[in-house]
Amino acid sequence: METKSNPECPHCGHKMDKWRVPEASTWDTEFHYVCFNDECPYFVRGWSWMQEKYQAKASYRHCIDPVTGCSRPLPVWSLTALKDGIIYNNNADSEKGN
Repeated sequence: METKSNPECPHCGHKMDKWRVPEASTWDTEFHYVCFNDECPYFVRGWSWMQEKYQAKASYRHCIDPVTGCSRPLPVWSLTALKDGIIYNNNADSEKGN
């Protein structure tokens, strides 16, 4: 099930961004779709869940593999973590910060 365009996050409805997969990862794709909306309920409640369950100061963002369609949490340790991997498609995207 290949996803060809930026899907909407099922938790907040915002368009998900293309995010460059790190070179050292074991993922077979060049990018994933990730919700980088800092107000997404999934991301917001992740901070308390990770603290309660693992005593970790971390959260997670909703992530979709565009080839398999599989969604998963993508762990993050700060509001800005992994945002440097966002792939901007045009100037309008980079001006919006999306």
